[in-house]
Amino acid sequence: QGISPDELKDELPERQPRYPSCAYQHEDGRVSYPLCFIFSSPVGCKPEQQMMYAGSKNKLVQTAELTKVFEIRNTEDLTEEWLREKLGFFH
Repeated sequence: QGISPDELKDELPERQPRYPSCAYQHEDGRVSYPLCFIFSSPVGCKPEQQMMYAGSKNKLVQTAELTKVFEIRNTEDLTEEWLREKLGFFH
């Protein structure tokens, strides 16, 4: 909690799936916690872990009625620029 997407990517394991979340700081200094779901399933994960996380991901997305769902396969892809683009902050 309370870390940027760039800091978050350093915390993600390289070979295990995770459901991370992060904060977004606007140019005017406000901080928001966008309701989005990021599924990290790096290349090289054990197939059993990928299946377990993928199955529970679908159930969670349905139950919570999440509309902003993103997946990353490479933790280096998780950057503030990537998150801004996905959430459409500049559109």
